[in-house]
Amino acid sequence: MAKILIIDDIASDAQMLALTAKKDGHECLTAQDGKAGEQMAAAQLPDLILLDIVMPGQDGFATCRRLKKNAATAHIPIILVSSKNTEADRFWGMKQGAADYVDKPFQPSVLLAVIRRHLAA
Repeated sequence: MAKILIIDDIASDAQMLALTAKKDGHECLTAQDGKAGEQMAAAQLPDLILLDIVMPGQDGFATCRRLKKNAATAHIPIILVSSKNTEADRFWGMKQGAADYVDKPFQPSVLLAVIRRHLAA
């Protein structure tokens, strides 16, 4: 099906996201920080990105903004998946160019519905 890039510094969270996406037959790539994720996105051109916000170094907001400013990756839908779930966090994430926002801990059915919606768009 689709190629999904997961950018999350917590290996267990990245693994849960990948297991959920693979249930729908998606291929998953992972990166452990924003910089590595940015490089992998430019090299692999995934169909969708699942991006954590709280990461050391370059956080998810900055990574999202940089991916959306890069002509090679600007078209890729980015779904923020984070425990930072206040209205201000959601607003700021969408302002950076995110297509959607899913709270951690996530419900697999909710995450899959969001992934399907953005891959179908």
